Amino acid sequence: MTTETATDVFEEHRPVLMGVAYRMLGRVADAEDVVQDAWLRWSGADRSEVREPRGYLVRVTTRLAIDRLRAAQTRKESYVGPWLPEPYVTDFGDAVADTAERAVLADSVSLAVMVVLESLSPLERAVFVLREAFGYPFAEIATVLDRGESAVRQLAARARRHVDERRPRYEVDPAERRDLTERFLAAAGGGDFEGLMSLLAPGVRLVGDSGGLSKAPLRVLETPDKVGRFLAAVAENGVPDPAFRLLEVNGGLAVLVLSGGKPDSLVQLDVADGRIQCVYIVRNPQKLGSLPTA
Repeated sequence: MTTETATDVFEEHRPVLMGVAYRMLGRVADAEDVVQDAWLRWSGADRSEVREPRGYLVRVTTRLAIDRLRAAQTRKESYVGPWLPEPYVTDFGDAVADTAERAVLADSVSLAVMVVLESLSPLERAVFVLREAFGYPFAEIATVLDRGESAVRQLAARARRHVDERRPRYEVDPAERRDLTERFLAAAGGGDFEGLMSLLAPGVRLVGDSGGLSKAPLRVLETPDKVGRFLAAVAENGVPDPAFRLLEVNGGLAVLVLSGGKPDSLVQLDVADGRIQCVYIVRNPQKLGSLPTA
């Protein structure tokens, strides 16, 4: 296999490798580093002995991600305030034609699910990602992880049960999310506190991630009154030279707030039954740098 052909093969599978690495790690930069390391392994391998390039690359990427995830656990324990994954642009475009497959991929990378995945062990997380997001058979996952198939099935059952217990109980409808996002922006931007409050569900929550590097709540806010007052205060103070951009992030519509052309925060809503169930706000500047501003 020539160098050019090896590059073509790797680039063909790069989206899958990036998808696996990001779901494993929750940080775009870490995922990109893992994919780059996988390329180095691939370029140096005896490819005449590789029967199935995709399987080989997924196996290498998963194992590298597990190693990095284990090394990052201490960093997560010292994180200031609530943690959210680094926003990941997921405009599937024409790459995923099947509506059901698109829904599965979007759900598996949602902010709510990514937060739950943080509580899994590295091996449980790897099994969940490969099985639930990419549909790998248990036998293939066992090969990837160098574990017995029965052990992989146990890991999958444990991970699935854990995620089901902790993930939100509502489905996020894309059209409903867009409608409420636009109404949310209009109410917040226009200082319409009553209109804003009317959009919030009785059990609404607000999760703000600043990493201690910018202003955001250091605890999860609950109840419409607390969430509404916080959002009203943010809208009143505003940001210098504001602009807004709609993006598809982590499988759903989000609003990138710009200040002077630079990312200030990213806001995404989980909605159901015509109300906002959760407001996610990412303000850690280290997590906003990879988002497109134009």
